[in-house]
Amino acid sequence: SPRQGPAAAAERPDPSRLRPHVVLAQENTQIRDLQQENRELWVSLEEHQDALELIMSKYRKQMLQLLEGRKAEDAEPVLKVHQANSGEIESQIDRICEMGEVMRKAVQVDDEQFFKIQEKLAQLELENKELRELLSISKESFEVGREDLPD
Repeated sequence: SPRQGPAAAAERPDPSRLRPHVVLAQENTQIRDLQQENRELWVSLEEHQDALELIMSKYRKQMLQLLEGRKAEDAEPVLKVHQANSGEIESQIDRICEMGEVMRKAVQVDDEQFFKIQEKLAQLELENKELRELLSISKESFEVGREDLPD
């Protein structure tokens, strides 16, 4: 018949003790995936910013060439359109820069969270190791104590 009582219960691994390690491992994987995705998004954002800057500089150059080739009175309506367009494009660039800043902060928060979890995991592993050592010492002293007992 199976043994009952605290001795039998102590030998079975407590499932609630095993779970945090598994959960932390899953969170580590998710965090690494998110960090990779953040880095890729960041690179993509910078490429978009570079492309927009290039478009703006080409646009300005074309507008200057167009304005140089016309008389002052003919140029005024074109100049107004140019100002309106460049204002809109610059506001889009500003929005992209703001999004970039938000993403940069998100990456920073993710990194900090990742390090906190790693620290906690290391702490738990050390604690686990120390508890195992204590358990083995107490088992050894128990065995020695039993050997000393008369039969």
